[in-house]
Parts: sequence; structure tokens; C-alpha cells
Amino acid sequence: MNPRLPALALLAALLGPPLVPLPARAELPPLIPRETLFGNPERLQPQISPDGARLAYLRPDSADVLQVWVKTIGAEDDRPVTRDPKRGIQQFGWAWNGRDLFYLQDADGDENFHLFVTSLESGETRDMTPIFGVRAELLATEPEHPDALVVGLNRRSRELMEPWRLDLASGALTRLAENPGNARGWLLDADLAVRGLLAGRPDGGTDLQVREREGAEWRTVLSWNVGEDVQPLQFAKDGRTLFVESNLDADTKGLYALDLSAGTRVLLAADPAADAERVVFQPRTRAVQAVSFDRLRPTWKVLDPAIAKDWAALARVAPGDFDVLSRDLADRHWIVAYDSDVGVVDYYAWDRATQRATYLFNAQPKLRAYALAPMKPLEIQARDGLRLPSYLTLPPGVPPRNLPLVLLVHGGPWWRDTWGYDPESQWLANRGYAVLKVNYRGSVGFGKRFLSLARKQFAGKMHEDLLDAVAWAVRRGIADPKRIGIMGWSYGGYATLVGLSFTPEVFACGVDGVGPSNLVTLVESFPPYWRPRLAARWYPFVGNPADSADRVDMLSRSPISRVDRIRSPLLIAQGANDPRVKKEQSDSMVASLEKRGVSVEYLVFADEGHGFARPENNLRFYAAAEAFLAKHLGGRAAPAREAKPAGPGS
Repeated sequence: MNPRLPALALLAALLGPPLVPLPARAELPPLIPRETLFGNPERLQPQISPDGARLAYLRPDSADVLQVWVKTIGAEDDRPVTRDPKRGIQQFGWAWNGRDLFYLQDADGDENFHLFVTSLESGETRDMTPIFGVRAELLATEPEHPDALVVGLNRRSRELMEPWRLDLASGALTRLAENPGNARGWLLDADLAVRGLLAGRPDGGTDLQVREREGAEWRTVLSWNVGEDVQPLQFAKDGRTLFVESNLDADTKGLYALDLSAGTRVLLAADPAADAERVVFQPRTRAVQAVSFDRLRPTWKVLDPAIAKDWAALARVAPGDFDVLSRDLADRHWIVAYDSDVGVVDYYAWDRATQRATYLFNAQPKLRAYALAPMKPLEIQARDGLRLPSYLTLPPGVPPRNLPLVLLVHGGPWWRDTWGYDPESQWLANRGYAVLKVNYRGSVGFGKRFLSLARKQFAGKMHEDLLDAVAWAVRRGIADPKRIGIMGWSYGGYATLVGLSFTPEVFACGVDGVGPSNLVTLVESFPPYWRPRLAARWYPFVGNPADSADRVDMLSRSPISRVDRIRSPLLIAQGANDPRVKKEQSDSMVASLEKRGVSVEYLVFADEGHGFARPENNLRFYAAAEAFLAKHLGGRAAPAREAKPAGPGS
């Protein structure tokens, strides 16, 4: 055992005998049906049309497949306008012409998304990028060009994304620029002209290049190295200024206005404790209006006096944290979402002229019948003094003492946990578990030092952060050290495998969703369009398999190399079409465990990829995970097949 890692068995002995749990099971609230937590929401993601006359939103159809629905504001004429056959639409948008809606859809999770456009006039839905094996990414829409979109396509080379202008009426695609081989991103101005690109360097650094107009020479206006970060956001209306988030002069990312002629930056907003995150722009003027920062919960800084009154009023409309989702071209009507830890998102329409909010709907109103658990933001200190922004959710109605605990690890790892409604946390707390979510080093949003401390620390200090969080919960008497589970998706699945193979004395069981078991083959098998980005993050932080020393190190940090140490039960879920973490990653782990006689349950979903989109697959997975955790940690479990709650209109 690695002597640097804490042995919770020893810690428990030092703390004395475990507390005798009170008879708390009867005090837990009624079980929340899994269908209510993990089935399709009733309605979500409302967006107002450019003319302010209609509302579009997502809602299941009669076959329980998410479609785009449209209604006239003030009328009861709601109707589905898309007919996705199986997977369900996850995100969509209005074209600025107000006649078309667009959305991206892949095939059973392969992530080769196609761009579809639905005409509200004809009712026809067209696949605008019907090219097998080619991935579409939405790059830009613009009010001044309402009948066009710009999409990124790896059409010429599967490794290289290039910008194409799509004419919505004819379906014609016109390439706007050729990728020279190192472009990792493209920037378009208010005229939908390609004016900027992010050029990757062999050393992993990046050059921001701009040009005055199409056909002009590219010039570098800003450069940064691995570990630094600049995120270009949007050109100003006149094309002379570029708004960027940057940490070149500080630890955390601030919002800057970059003068493209002089190369100088003016700081607009910053927070020493958190990176700039969500930036709100006025769609027509392209003026920057507000920016959020999120250490433990989001805070806003309003930069445009024109919306100061609106922002102050919106903060009083409903509990939770709010964000503006869409607005009409006149900028009178906004759609606003409120996220709370004890309730699914509430949506409101905001009239700026009258300063009045009108309630629209809740994404899952059936949850209002159940007791939900508050999510407590807190910071946990790692053994080296690093402060880890974290979130604790406790079972409602029972004393928070000597509970089974599930460590819920976020994916990425360049992602983060946030405060708000989380169905997994509510599900676990309702079943009787304490739930701990930790932003371990390497999580984004907390500055470049916090990120850089994760270099080559897969299964190292990143894992120690998780162990230190578990030890914190044990020291406070919240968690029973003999009933600790670990669960997560993607990197969280990897962390689960690491927990069971590197520190088997800590975890009683683990649930791994699409987690890699071998870092070498993981990086070697990434999709081709990822390759231009590997030198900027994966090679310096995880390793380059082509480098012999890195390869040895990556194998040493791979759970497959320590599979002989796994002794706790494991549940693995895998999408057969996952382009990021190939099915072979899970196959090899399962085969090795079965050969040794270790208990492993393996669920493979033939029509899913990196995470599950179809509600029937989610319900199958969470039913299995619930029974698994109850068996090995002692929480509650509903029957494997629940009675399905009544749907909308039933």
C-alpha cells in the first residue's frame, strides 16, 4: 500500500468505536421514484422566438422521446415540430429568421453529430450535414445574417475542423477557411467572417491569430503556454476588440477587452477566488453586459448599466441561482431559469418594460411531492493545505451520524461540480446515503495553480484529494468508515477503478460509468478530431504514449495494472458506441476480474456512447446501481421495476 495514502481502517481505530446508529430508517421520507428522477423531464429549455411571439421548448412526445415543441405566447396551441425517432433532442436553438429551428443529433452516442433544421412553415426537418463519419459543431449565429449558420466540419480531414457557412434556405455549404493543420478553434465576427483562430504549437502552447478581413494575412496578437489559459469569446460589433477570458496576469481568469491593433488588454472583471465563467452579451450590439464567478455558488458582476435594474429585480423573483437563457430581438422579453438545490429548474418570462416576471413551468413538477435534500457548499483542506471546493448532501429526516457515504466523483477531469439540483445526489440521499462531491485538483474554475497541481497526478494527488475528503467525513462522524462507496462517470469512473485498485482498504464497493482502465490505450484511441488538442492538455497532464517514460508512468497509473488488488464488488456500465472511452476499456477490466473470481456486474448499452441519453437506459442503469449499493452499503432500494408515474396529460 502506498504509505502516503490514508488508511481509513487505522483512522477509525484512532477515533474509537463507531457510533451506534439510531433507528433512522423509519424517519427517511418516502422513496422518490427513479422515473421521476431519471426519466424525461416534463418540459425544459424554453427559448423565445426572435420576434417575441412564440416559445419553443423540449418535451416528450407520446413515445417518450424528447422533441422540440412550439406554442404561440398567450395561446394554448402547443405542438411538436420535430420527429426524432429514438434518441431524443438534447439541445436546440432558434435561427434568427424566426422561421427555422436547428438541433444537433448523433447516431446512438457516436458523437458524429449532424446538424438538423426544422422549418416551421413547411414542417420539414432536413439533415444539413448528411455526411457519414463527419462531425458538425455549431460555431456561430448572427442576427444580421438571419438565414445563415456557421458550422465546424471535419469534412476534408477527420482530424481537422473547418468553418462552413450554411445557407438555411438552399442548404448550400460554403467553406470559409482551410485549416492549416494546427487550428484548434475559429472566431467569427459580426459579419460571419472568419477573423481569428487558435493555432496550437508543438510544445502545447497556443497562439491567438487574427486578420483584418478575409484573405488578409494572419498575425499573432497573444500567446500562452501549457498551464495558462485564454478563452476568446466574441468580437465587438466593430471588429476592433475581442473579449477574452484570460489568466495570463493572474491566477484566476478575468474578463478582458483585447485591443487588436495595439495588442493591449483592459480588465473588465475578475475574482481572485474563481475564474470568470458565464459571460452575457447583448445579441445585436455585442456589448458585454454581465459576467459570473463561481467558487461555491455563482455571483454576478453587472457591467452594462442598461441591465442593472433587471438583474437586481431578477434576483428577487425566485429562490436559487438565475441565468438568462434567451431574449427576443427587441430585447424586451427574456427567458430566465432559476436553479435550486431542492428543486428542478423553474422557468420565467421577464418583461423588461413592466419589470414583471411570469411563471412558465418547472422541468419536473412531480418532484414537488417529495422531500429533497439541501446541498451544502463547503471547503475541505487536502493534506498539503489545498482548499477543495466541495458539496455535501445528507439524507433528510435522519441524524447525520455514521451514515453510509457515496463519494460522487465528477468527470473530465477538466470539469467541475456546482451547487444546484443534481438528480444523482437527490437519489442517493433519498436512499439513505451521505453524498460528497469534491472539486479535486485539476477541476476547472479555481485558477491555474489549482489546475496545474494535477499534472501527472492521475491516481496520485488527485486521488489523495478524494481520500482526504472521505477522511474529513469520517472524522466528523458523518460517514461510517466501513460503508464508503465511490461512483462516477468518465474520469469519475476511472477514479472509481483507482479507488478499488490503489486503495482497496478504503472503499466497500464502486460504480464505474464509462471509466477508462488503461491510460495508454485511452489516449491512443481518442477520436481523430481530438488529436490537434492533445498537446495542450492530455500530453502534459496525463502523458504521451509515444514517449517511453510517459508510457511507463501512464501504465503505472492505470487500474488495469493493479487489477489483482481489487477485492471489493464493482458495477461497470458502458456504452457500446463510446468514441472517447472505448468499450475495450471496460471489457478488459471485466475479463480480468472474472478470471480472478472478483464480483463484478457489467452492463453494456448497445445504443449509447459516452454517457446515456435514452431514459429507458438510464432507468435500467440506476435500478441496477441502486440494488448494488443497497446490497453492499446498506441503503434503501425500490423494486427493480417501479410503477411508472403518470405522465403529462394522463
